[in-house]
Amino acid sequence: FDLSVKVEKILEYLNKRLPSLGKKVELLNDIDPDIKINGNGSLLAWAIENIIRNGIDAIERDDGQISISLKQVNNIVKIQIHDNGIGIPKKDWKNIFRPGFSTKKSGWGLGLSLCQRIIKEVHKGKIYVLDSKINNGTVIELTIPNK
Repeated sequence: FDLSVKVEKILEYLNKRLPSLGKKVELLNDIDPDIKINGNGSLLAWAIENIIRNGIDAIERDDGQISISLKQVNNIVKIQIHDNGIGIPKKDWKNIFRPGFSTKKSGWGLGLSLCQRIIKEVHKGKIYVLDSKINNGTVIELTIPNK
């Protein structure tokens, strides 16, 4: 399937929903066209949307921004989701992927653990915190092999 088209559709959907979330967040698109991969499109779309929604939740300012980058370098597809939210303390960079771990007042703490399973087990890829600074945002990176 064409992952570029799938990610663009996620952004269109979320852009329509942003006003109802009560957040002033701009979604920035840095998606290379025509990146086709073999995989489960529905699960991958859910995982990417979940990470973007976490970014939206982490933004507590009026000039919120989330940029989504999708590139293919050699046989690796890289997806970076960068928000300018509250950030993740370094000690929690690995914890956020543990089932039941959450810093939110509501929720089960299962979203990122499911994302990790979708990326690692279904698509043989990796998901991790590339960078995060308190009050300055977070970059989550997904890498998926694509031969």
